[in-house]
Amino acid sequence: MPKMKTHRGTAKRFRVTGSGKIMRAKAFRSHIKSKKSPKRVRNMRHETEVAKADEKVVARNLGLR
Repeated sequence: MPKMKTHRGTAKRFRVTGSGKIMRAKAFRSHIKSKKSPKRVRNMRHETEVAKADEKVVARNLGLR
């Protein structure tokens, strides 16, 4: 059986921490920022953990589990 390939689109959007958590960027950040408060835009810079429900699919696409 051949090796499993990493899904390249997933690899560009997610990263795995040293402890094994899968991190993602926040959504709604690219445009229409005038109606969003500076605090809200600033808080979107930080990464957040992937939801438990999506973890299995993302991990498989990254070739982890």
